Amino acid sequence: MRVAQLNPYLDPLGRPAAQLLRDWPTLGHCARAAAEAGARVAVVQCCAVRDFIRRDGVDYHFLPFDAGDGRPSAGLAELLGRLQPEVMHLQGLGFAREVRWLTSVAPQVPLLLQDHADRPPARPLAWLRWRRAFARARGLMFHAREQALPFVRRGLVTARTRIYEVPESSCDFQPRDRDEARRATGLAGDPCLLWVAHLDANKDPLTVLDGIALAAPRLPGLKLWMCYGKAPLYDAVRERLRDPLLAGRVELLGAVPHARIEMLMSAADAFVQGSHREGSGYSAIEALACGLAPVVTDIPSFRSLLGALPATQAAQLWPTGDAAALAQALVALARTSAAERRAAVRARFDAHCSPAALSRSLAAAYTDALDS
Repeated sequence: MRVAQLNPYLDPLGRPAAQLLRDWPTLGHCARAAAEAGARVAVVQCCAVRDFIRRDGVDYHFLPFDAGDGRPSAGLAELLGRLQPEVMHLQGLGFAREVRWLTSVAPQVPLLLQDHADRPPARPLAWLRWRRAFARARGLMFHAREQALPFVRRGLVTARTRIYEVPESSCDFQPRDRDEARRATGLAGDPCLLWVAHLDANKDPLTVLDGIALAAPRLPGLKLWMCYGKAPLYDAVRERLRDPLLAGRVELLGAVPHARIEMLMSAADAFVQGSHREGSGYSAIEALACGLAPVVTDIPSFRSLLGALPATQAAQLWPTGDAAALAQALVALARTSAAERRAAVRARFDAHCSPAALSRSLAAAYTDALDS
């Protein structure tokens, strides 16, 4: 099966192709997973400068998508004609213009759109564009079927549009020895908590800090280490850290090289995040790969990601914005066996979102789209 995975998102930093592949590891994970399922995969990435890279059996094509006059670039049309994909997999739901282009260039080829924490447009005038785009697609891929409901309620999804449950990505991380990881990273705490997310309203670091403060009297050795990139709430976080209950408990690590996250996650006891909305949760997937117990919000993507782990107490879900519930979840997790948590969490990763599991999910979606 010939598959074209297309990403219309243009990098605002203008990074060259090789750097994009390093900085966007999920691009490669999804492609390799499809290739491991037996597909011949070509990734078509929107980029201002044309380039080509072949890696791990996957062809990566970098080129402009937009001709500048409302039409697809000649290069995009020519490339698709040369690749002759049997299935097209578009990353993102909000690219109505690109959907129109693709279905005009390759009208007989099934098109699948994958959700990446997309939201329906707020204005009804935009609904028609989205409805037409979705009608042109053979199916939509969400991590959890429940994530399709906001689009269904607005009438954007037709009755014939198929819904597939597919994780956004996978991860190559492996659990490392905890003591070795602590020596290598300097992480400490009992429990030792790790945050890997932006400091923004969606990730909700202020509620997490409130929960840490509430849990501190019952977990006197608790410590939180925070890795982050974008930080629009940095000043608010710094102000919140003036609380005596948080004094000495929170370390702001800032931006950390992606390769170091594996060791940090192996050193910690729990992964904490306060997200109100996620496609899958890339850092949560990485935590599962490292056997790190997630203490995350009770949202559709995380419920699907964790499966039965909360029922076994190997992970914890808590309501968004509820600091008291987070504190209780941290206390409850601290009562469980670290070794048993680690084994159960890694087993969930292997079954649900490992490279092999993602490969199976993608293959099933592609085959169904091609056969329907």
